[in-house]
Amino acid sequence: MPAFQLRWWERRQLLNLLGHPHDAKQLRRAQALVWLHEGQPVPRVAELLHVEPRTVYNWVYAFQQRTDLDPLARLCDASRSGRPPTALGIIDPLVDAVIDLDPRDYGYRCTVWTAPLLVRYLDEAFGIETSCKSVRRALDRLGLRWKRPRHRLGLRSDTWRQAKGGSKTA
Repeated sequence: MPAFQLRWWERRQLLNLLGHPHDAKQLRRAQALVWLHEGQPVPRVAELLHVEPRTVYNWVYAFQQRTDLDPLARLCDASRSGRPPTALGIIDPLVDAVIDLDPRDYGYRCTVWTAPLLVRYLDEAFGIETSCKSVRRALDRLGLRWKRPRHRLGLRSDTWRQAKGGSKTA
């Protein structure tokens, strides 16, 4: 790689960032670029920042390619497409339509809907493969809450013996 050189105003902005960092990623990248500008070799910069040399080369390449942005914005990660959220907004009406109904009407052996049961229902009824986390998020967006059933009877009042005709002391 040829010697990396910053323009004077880019260097000034990066040095200013080093004194007042906003983000740890920006700080590390700015420090790497300043060190490279000062003549440090890439392996030494990578060693000082505890990253691979390939990472430093990637930072330099990204900084040089994004000249349409100011130097501080060029240090940030570029937007990436990634996998689109498939369940966001799609499963909300489906869950809302079925949540008040009895799961036994759909052939399930449960009396209440649970997140895993809703995942199974969405897969079987609509062919939508989703996760429990997505279903829980949909329930949260819909403002739905449920309590787990208690497996104990309600507590007796202090005067239940009197109601049965017994004495007050136990």
